[in-house]
Amino acid sequence: MAVLPFSKYQGAGNDFILIDQREKQWLHPHNEALIAQLCDRRFGIGGDGLILLQTKPGFDFEMVYFNADGREGSMCGNGGRCIVAFAHHLGIVQENTYFNAVDGPHEAKVSRPDWVELKMIDVANVEKGEGFYFLNTGSPHYIAFVEAVEKVDVVAAGRAIRYNERFKALGTNVNFTEITQEGLQVATYERGVEDETLACGTGVTAAAIAFHLQKSGASGAFEVPIKVKGGDLAVRFRATEQGFEDIWLCGPAEKVYGGEIGI
Repeated sequence: MAVLPFSKYQGAGNDFILIDQREKQWLHPHNEALIAQLCDRRFGIGGDGLILLQTKPGFDFEMVYFNADGREGSMCGNGGRCIVAFAHHLGIVQENTYFNAVDGPHEAKVSRPDWVELKMIDVANVEKGEGFYFLNTGSPHYIAFVEAVEKVDVVAAGRAIRYNERFKALGTNVNFTEITQEGLQVATYERGVEDETLACGTGVTAAAIAFHLQKSGASGAFEVPIKVKGGDLAVRFRATEQGFEDIWLCGPAEKVYGGEIGI
């Protein structure tokens, strides 16, 4: 039995297992069952996902993300912020970093202790449907505006959308979004976790863009404060006639603990 060293990080309640694979490849993409077991909250470490930090020529590091079901996933915004904090604590990066993820290169910065700002991909295409918006911010997101998030059964309502005829093959994340005096309040059902999570970085990014389109769609620089069940986040961006660019997801990214586990 090998002994796997790991660290546990969380960003606004979105928690992840972080593995340093620079010197030894502990896990491979085909280890779905093992990764799912490590993410299990009763029989493993527990987490919304697992992230590998690996070397990549031309970058400070590479991020490889797995959903809690053990399958390699699309981009995870809070996971991206957590791996930057992990790299910072390992001494790989200082204030600024440039790393690669499944959706391409990302810039990020540690602007103050335990606070990470992550640049997201540009967004050019947003679908406006009857009562919803659908867009990709590194992962696909369905945005439904509601009057009161706390009254929504996030799991039941989210699962109904995630598994409907349109989305059941590839899945989608579902974000129930309430407009507040301060900004937004968002609750997310995540595919791959197949449950509600306390936060979703690509989800709140999508919600902020949908909110801007619903509110005015005006060009310019904007910042939207967002409250999730695990804490507070913020999304800033520049809206143009071509879409959205210079998008930054900002929020806490903190180490919870480190340890070892037999695999």
